[in-house]
Amino acid sequence: MTTRYRVEYALKTHRRDQFIEWIKGLLAVPFVLYSQPTGVFETRSSSVAQMAAEAHRRYAEIMSDVEHMIDDHIEHQKVGTDGQSKLKLLVPSIGTFFTRLPLTDAFRYQDKKRFISSRRFVPPSFNDIRLILNTAQLMGVTSVGPLDLATFDGDVTLYDDGKSLEPINPVIDRIIYLMSRNTKIGIVTAAGYTKAERYYERLHGLLEAIKASDILTPAQRQNLVIMGGESNFLFAYSPDAPYLLSHLSRRSWILPSMSSWTQPTITALLDLAESSLRECVTNLSLPATILRKERAVGIIPSVPGSKFPRESLEETVLVVQKKLEMSEVGKKLPFCAFNGGNDVFVDIGDKSWGVLVCQNYFGAVGLNGVSESIRGERTLHVGDQFLSAGSNDFKARVVGTTAWIANPAETVELLDELKGMMEQGKEGAVKEGDGLETDLLARVDMLFEKHPMPCA
Repeated sequence: MTTRYRVEYALKTHRRDQFIEWIKGLLAVPFVLYSQPTGVFETRSSSVAQMAAEAHRRYAEIMSDVEHMIDDHIEHQKVGTDGQSKLKLLVPSIGTFFTRLPLTDAFRYQDKKRFISSRRFVPPSFNDIRLILNTAQLMGVTSVGPLDLATFDGDVTLYDDGKSLEPINPVIDRIIYLMSRNTKIGIVTAAGYTKAERYYERLHGLLEAIKASDILTPAQRQNLVIMGGESNFLFAYSPDAPYLLSHLSRRSWILPSMSSWTQPTITALLDLAESSLRECVTNLSLPATILRKERAVGIIPSVPGSKFPRESLEETVLVVQKKLEMSEVGKKLPFCAFNGGNDVFVDIGDKSWGVLVCQNYFGAVGLNGVSESIRGERTLHVGDQFLSAGSNDFKARVVGTTAWIANPAETVELLDELKGMMEQGKEGAVKEGDGLETDLLARVDMLFEKHPMPCA
């Protein structure tokens, strides 16, 4: 029993998102009941159309039910009893919602795009639900007002793993559009460089495009920061700097709660992480080199171009994370152990702190004259790693809204959706009741006008 539990946990649990898996299970029932796999033997197209219509109706009803449970959970959040909501009882890992999620309307949009209801052999998938949630989150965040802050992971989100943001990358125009709408931009990356030159090498396409843009005002050009090492090194756009980035001293942006991250504690945590990594390298016979940085430690291939087995990377992450969690120093200091695709690193802090720093850095001055951080419902973090273990975007969920993408092309598509919604609601007026639903439906229709589906 113990061995089976360990296998199930280590190989499956950390690779799943419980909320998405739960919705997937709910949608499996109408798929079994209403799908018509025998339709492949029939010549009547009407039977398939009827099946698709009925499946669409049932899927939409389920999404509506889940949407209402989320609304109930949000009401519980407001009075501090979110642990007692029905959704929390059904999905214990569920976290904080910063906005409503209009899942029904988001499903209608994605169903027209992905033809989920028309499928007879393949049920609604993990990716179907992930994209529905992304669209719902965009609808939710744009319905509460302007998007004040958008933060992005680097590798796999803006550009391919290990590559750079080249001038031809289509995501650049989308980011500049957001900046022209006064949305602040933060690149929150695990890359922990201490020199502006290294970040310029990775992000030169975006930096040069901002400098040359004729739609950005001088003030809007300043609305870009790079948060490196998850939450350890901050660089701001500077048109006069040699590499268009200026390093900001930690003392100028550090949050009050980060002041307790003393150097002896940091050193102790990194020492423990390093010893755990060395143990994994030995036990798994990995051809790896230990790389120690100022605020991180990790393993990289000893031979350039070689690849570690995925299972070895995940084993290393889980072992190191568990050892740090059980240690005294791990209870005093936040950290992030993650699988970078062909390396494993442990960073001081995590992306929740990185996004918090961006929220505070760009915070507006309130009515009382006191600087206020950008709120979570006005923040969107886009990343590719949202699984519970070995994924460094996961913790950003506690400080703002998030969108889970799988590759840079999905990021471009997501930002196109966001642009359409922002243009539809330029006035930023918040509507209530039926007005909100009408507004959201109008946004869905508008998205299809801008991005029509191909003819069958």
